[in-house]
Amino acid sequence: MVGYERSALRRGASRSQRLLAVVATAAVAVGLAGCAAPAPEASAKPSAAADGAVEFDAATLTAMFEEQAEEMMLPGAVVIVRTPDGDIEVPYGVTEWGGSTPVTLDDHIRIGSNTKTWTGTVILQLVEDGRIALEDPVSKYRPDVPNGDNITIEQLLTMRSGLFNYTTTLELNAALDETPDRVWDPEELVRMGLAGEPYFAPGEGYMYSNTNTVLLGLIAEQLEGKKLPEIYQERLFEPLGLTETSFPALADASIAEPVAHGYMFSNNVDTMEGSALPADELAAAQAGELLPTDHTDDNPSWAWSAGAGISTAPELATWVEALGGGGVLSDEMQQKRIESVQPSDGEGAYGWGVAGMGSFYGHIGEMPGYNSFMGYDPETDVTVVVWATLAPNMEGNPAAALIARSLIEKMYGL
Repeated sequence: MVGYERSALRRGASRSQRLLAVVATAAVAVGLAGCAAPAPEASAKPSAAADGAVEFDAATLTAMFEEQAEEMMLPGAVVIVRTPDGDIEVPYGVTEWGGSTPVTLDDHIRIGSNTKTWTGTVILQLVEDGRIALEDPVSKYRPDVPNGDNITIEQLLTMRSGLFNYTTTLELNAALDETPDRVWDPEELVRMGLAGEPYFAPGEGYMYSNTNTVLLGLIAEQLEGKKLPEIYQERLFEPLGLTETSFPALADASIAEPVAHGYMFSNNVDTMEGSALPADELAAAQAGELLPTDHTDDNPSWAWSAGAGISTAPELATWVEALGGGGVLSDEMQQKRIESVQPSDGEGAYGWGVAGMGSFYGHIGEMPGYNSFMGYDPETDVTVVVWATLAPNMEGNPAAALIARSLIEKMYGL
């Protein structure tokens, strides 16, 4: 999710460890959040005008979006900006590389680590129900976790458990390249994570790790006695009217129509140490002599509760407004969730399954072929959602996060 997580989910150590670095570097690098601020109030934040408004110019924002999408040679992209002074909803490009079907707002995409916000919300709802406590040791639910007596549920939510990130392993990345249709059992993912050496003692640091969120998904299933698709549907999608949002069963690699296809030039192993195309390949791609690979139908079970969700731009906007502004938790729990977001050693800010990007709350997600950004600013009632179907882009960057950053900079006068 983030800062550049080609989805931290997907990339190797260097990328996954900077996940909040696209929620934070797409925020931080852009100035929305402080990289290594010692306290929340020290973070650089967008600042609205004296009257509390932001600068909204539909034509300017639309032109910026389309120009960047064209410059990055994105096959398809969508932007939604909602403000008290007006909205824009702009589709760009086509649904398939070299195709002719225009992208629409109704197109479904894989949302990657934005899924983490669903998992975190379910856990917080279970806390409200008295079924689990944030201070509970993970060993209470998963005796197999090493040092689990000293790792709390809260530390799983905030990425401060120290548990190794299974998506940084060569084993996983090679398998994703060789057998993209493989069905992964969540327990396999956990075993890979628990086999790795912890990054630090529980609570002694911050490291974005998908192992945390997969464990939380398994604990939610254990407490509910139901599978995650049913849990998300009952607790999140139905209450918010999210009829085009879904979480697939493990063996389901399909995406409902209409769908925007997702593309990537590199493979997963090659991107473990960096995502930019070598100069010769970049030139070939720009000349149309090198074509990307379609990853639309890759099985997403390797990301499971940390990143396998599917949605549309309008429904991501609805979701992030509830995530950052309230509607799925009690007012008291919502406030505590916002207060949980704390800066983390130059990696942006992260809390109870939510990223902080200046005054925006949300997340960034990336899967092979898909990059998305969703953020809501409760101070100004501004929502920004962007998705793109080339991930990473040719320069190895998260296209949607970069576009979102530029739009926010423009509106807030950064």
